[in-house]
Amino acid sequence: MGNLFGIWRFKEPSTVEECDSTWGSDTEGDEPAAGGDDSGISGSVSPLASERAAGEPGESSPQLTDSPDSAPKLKRSFYAARDLYKYRHSYPNYRKPRQPNEYRNLRFYLNKIPLVPDGIYIEEILTKWRGDYDKLEHNHNYIQWLFPLRELGLNFYAHELTQDEIKEFQSTREAKRRFLAAYSLMLDFYGIKLLDKSGNVARASNWQERFQHLNESQHNYLRITRILKSLGELGYEALKAPLVHLFLEESLSHTTLPNMQHSVLEYFVYTIRLPATRRRLLRYARKHYRPAHAFLWGPLPKKRGGGGGGSTGAGSSGIRAPAPTPEQQRRGEEMSPSAGSRIIVSSHDAVLYQDVAGGAKGSTGLTSNISGLEGALMIVGVRGERNEYNDIFPL
Repeated sequence: MGNLFGIWRFKEPSTVEECDSTWGSDTEGDEPAAGGDDSGISGSVSPLASERAAGEPGESSPQLTDSPDSAPKLKRSFYAARDLYKYRHSYPNYRKPRQPNEYRNLRFYLNKIPLVPDGIYIEEILTKWRGDYDKLEHNHNYIQWLFPLRELGLNFYAHELTQDEIKEFQSTREAKRRFLAAYSLMLDFYGIKLLDKSGNVARASNWQERFQHLNESQHNYLRITRILKSLGELGYEALKAPLVHLFLEESLSHTTLPNMQHSVLEYFVYTIRLPATRRRLLRYARKHYRPAHAFLWGPLPKKRGGGGGGSTGAGSSGIRAPAPTPEQQRRGEEMSPSAGSRIIVSSHDAVLYQDVAGGAKGSTGLTSNISGLEGALMIVGVRGERNEYNDIFPL
C-alpha cells in the first residue's frame, strides 16, 4: 500500500463545478426555519497576476443593473475555486519540502527569531503596531509571518507551514496566545473588534473610518483570505464564519463595503471547510444580493419530474453532465465512506484508503468520492475544535 500512495497523484478538478461541493449534499434539513436567522452563526451578535495569477481577491465586481438583459454576463473564477478547493482538501498533491523542517513559523511566534527581511520580532508587532494603521497598511512583509500557510506567499523569505509544525504550534500555549493577539490586531486595523472566545465580531468604535479605507484599499482582501486560511490551518476554524458573516452583512445589507462583495462571495466564504456552514452563509447572501438574478453561487433551481433531473451547480455554465449510468452509480456508492471505504483523517490531512486504480475509471465515482472525503474532513475538523484557547482569552 505504501507503494500505491507513492505513485498515486491526485487528479485535480478542471471546472468550477468540480471544485465546489457546497450544494452537493444539500438537504431539506439544512434549510432554516421560516422567519428564523439563517446566518448559521450562533451567539448574540449577529488571486496577484492570472486573474492576476489566481483570481485577484482585490478585484471589485462590475456594477450590475436590475435588468437581466442589460446586466453583464459574469461567471465564477476557476482559479479561485481551484485554489480554495486545494485548501479545503488539505492540498491533495502536497509534497513535503526537501529542506529540513526548522519550525521557523513556530520559532517566530515564540519570539525566538525575527521576521525576515525586516528583523522585527512578534512581540514588537503585537505591542507597538496596534493602532499604527499606516505601518500595517504599507508594510507588506509581515502578513506571511503572522498568518502562515502551507503554500508560498509574496514574501519568499517566509516559510511554508508543514503538518508537523502545525501539530507543534497547536500544542504550544504561548504561540496560540500570540496568534490570537495577531488576529485581534488585524481585526482592529479593519475596524472590527473580537467579542468573545466563540469568534463573534462587531464593528469597532472607529469602524466608519476603517471601513472606508478597507473599501478603497482592496489589496487587503488578499490579506483577509490568507488570515481566514491560516485560522483554519492552526486550529481556529470556528472563528471564520462570524467574520465572513459580518463582511456579508456590511457588503450586501448595509453597503458599507460595496467593493468587497465579489471577494467575500468568491473567496472568503469558500475558505470555510464545513459545507453546511457555507450553505447558510450563501443563503443569507442570496437574500440580499442585488440584482438577485445575477447571484452566481447557487444553488440553481432543481428540475422537477423525470428525465434525470438534478441541478446545475453554483456558477454553472448551464450545461449539465449526463446522468450517471447504473455501473457508475454502483461504483460511486462502493467508493463512498458509508459503503466501506476507509478514510484516515486528521485535522490537516486525509488519505483515501481504497483501490485507486479501480476508482479512477469512472469520473462520476471520483467526484462522489471527493464530496464524501470533504464531508469527512469537515466532521473531523469541527470535532477537533475544543476551544483550547479558553484559558488565553480574552486577549
